[in-house]
Amino acid sequence: MAGAGGDKPFAKAGPSPLSRVLRISQLDAFELDGALEQLVWSQFTQCFQHFKPGLLTPVEPELKALLQLLLWRFTVFSNSATVGQSLLNIRYKNSLIPGQKYRPMSRPQKFWFVLLTVGEKWLRERSHSLFLNHPAESKARKVLSILTGLTKVASLVNFLLFLQRGTYPTLTERLLGVQPVFSRPQGPRDINFQFLNRELLWNGFAEFLIFLLPLINMWKLKASVATLFSPLNELRGTEGSEETYCTECAICGEWPTMPHSVSCNHVFCYYCLKSHTIADICFTCPKCGTETGTIEPVRLHELHQS
Repeated sequence: MAGAGGDKPFAKAGPSPLSRVLRISQLDAFELDGALEQLVWSQFTQCFQHFKPGLLTPVEPELKALLQLLLWRFTVFSNSATVGQSLLNIRYKNSLIPGQKYRPMSRPQKFWFVLLTVGEKWLRERSHSLFLNHPAESKARKVLSILTGLTKVASLVNFLLFLQRGTYPTLTERLLGVQPVFSRPQGPRDINFQFLNRELLWNGFAEFLIFLLPLINMWKLKASVATLFSPLNELRGTEGSEETYCTECAICGEWPTMPHSVSCNHVFCYYCLKSHTIADICFTCPKCGTETGTIEPVRLHELHQS
């Protein structure tokens, strides 16, 4: 399959200009062509964004066909290559003429190419309005649906043959006898693995962090760090320590709103304490490290007495 499909165009240092193109390169060229058509259409519609909405809708298929004709005129008609193929150093060869020498697409092949690509897209988008007022609408629609189904089946069979042999990725290319080849001789690939290794290393490290971080209890870690450094504050003096315990929240450091306490002498705002206990079942006091017990409200007279 590799030999039939031409998947080894770089076996020699200087292969023939008519070396067959990799399957993935041919498919990439189609993706680039589709992206370019969408980009051109979006830029064109932006020119009418300040006009009445729906102004282009009645003639949208014709405008798309016109833009595609302009692209065809300056790509396939001039150079026997689409924009995507030009970016990948590929062009069409007339395979109906035998021989190793490169033969560009003939003029009839170019016209049939645009008819089978641009014309087919226009007919598919305009088919509904074309047969809307036709007296034999139902019969015409039935015939068109049968032709569309047969075309899809033929395209599927052609694509399976392309995967096996590596030539003619579309039914249009097979019917016209055009085949993509390299525009210039392809030299051996010089691959630098430093960038690849660096990307693999950072990607693996990022995936490891994504797996590890959810396993770390950030609330617990923050409380442990606060408890570790709390003795430094206690060494400053115990003269106002008892007053501080009752006049500020042990979490936010402000005057306690709806003061509550746990199994220690520190006072907390009710919302600060409740939110932390919901986030961390094993919540401990950030000042002294005491495990949370029963949450009890602090009475006002107790607060004044202390």
